[in-house]
Amino acid sequence: MKYRIKIGRTVFANPVLAASGTFGFGLKFPGVANRIGGIVTKGITVEPREGSPLPRIYEFPGGILNSVGLENPGVRRFRKEILPELRRLKCRVIVNIAGFSIDEFIELVDGLDYKRVDGFELNLSCPNVKNGGVTFGQSPRMVERITKAVRKSTNKTLIVKLTGNFIDPLKTAKAAEQGGADAVCLINTLFGMALDESGRHFLGGRTGGISGPCLKPFALFCVERVASKITIPVIGCGGIMSGMDAIDFLSAGATMVQVGTASLVNPKASLAVWQALGDWCRRHEVKDWEDIVGRTKRQD
Repeated sequence: MKYRIKIGRTVFANPVLAASGTFGFGLKFPGVANRIGGIVTKGITVEPREGSPLPRIYEFPGGILNSVGLENPGVRRFRKEILPELRRLKCRVIVNIAGFSIDEFIELVDGLDYKRVDGFELNLSCPNVKNGGVTFGQSPRMVERITKAVRKSTNKTLIVKLTGNFIDPLKTAKAAEQGGADAVCLINTLFGMALDESGRHFLGGRTGGISGPCLKPFALFCVERVASKITIPVIGCGGIMSGMDAIDFLSAGATMVQVGTASLVNPKASLAVWQALGDWCRRHEVKDWEDIVGRTKRQD
C-alpha cells in the first residue's frame, strides 16, 4: 500500500506529522522526524517572544493545560540559526507562523520563502495570547482575509490551523477554503483555566489551552463535521496518543493527522503512532488509503 499523501505542492511520505509546539524544531530527535511524514515547527512570530510567566503547564486527569504564550526566537533568528540546521532533516518541514496582523503574516511568509520550507501553517487558533490567535480564528471573515493575503504571497503549501473555541469550525473551514488554503487543521487547544488552593489563577498567563486525550471526542466531532463539506483536505489533531486514535480521525474524514501532547510524554510518540497505523493497515489488508478516510460517513 502506498502511504504518500499530497497536499498542495507537498508530498508527504506518510500521513503522520508532529504537531507545532510539542516537538520543538525536530532537531533533537532526527531519528523520529525522518521517519514520519513531517514536522510542524514551533510557532514563529515576527519579533522574539519570551512567552508567559511561569508556571506554564498544569496537568490534570486526561490532559494538560498550557500557557506557553508562543515563546519563540522570532523570524530573523529562526532564519539565521535554525533554518540552516533544518536542512539536516529528510522529512517535510512546515513552519507554523503566528502574526498579530495581516501584514505580519505576509512579512513572515516573505521572510521564510526558502527551499527548505515546504509550507506554512497559519496559526489562527492559539488561545494563550491576548491578540491575534484565536481572536482571528473566531471570525470567518478574518480567516478568509488572512488566508487570501498569504496565498497571494506564496505558492507553498498552505495549511490553516483552526479553533473550536466558540465558533462553528465549518464556517471558518469554508472561509479558509475560499481564501485559497490547501488544507485545514482541526483543532487547536481549547480555552481552560486552573486555580490553586487559595483560589488564584495557577498559570502565569492566567488562562491556557487544553490538550491531550480529553480533547479527542470534540476534535473528532469537528473533523467529521467539516471533512465532507469542504473540498480541501482536513488534518486531524487533538488527543492522538495511539495508532487507533489516528485511525479514528482518518475514519472521521481526516486525510492526515498531527501528534501533539503525546510527544511531551514520549518524544517518539509520533513515530509510534505511524508504526501502529501501518501495522493496522497491513493486518486489515487495506489496499487503498481512501478505504479508511471518511469511512464513518459512508457507513451512515
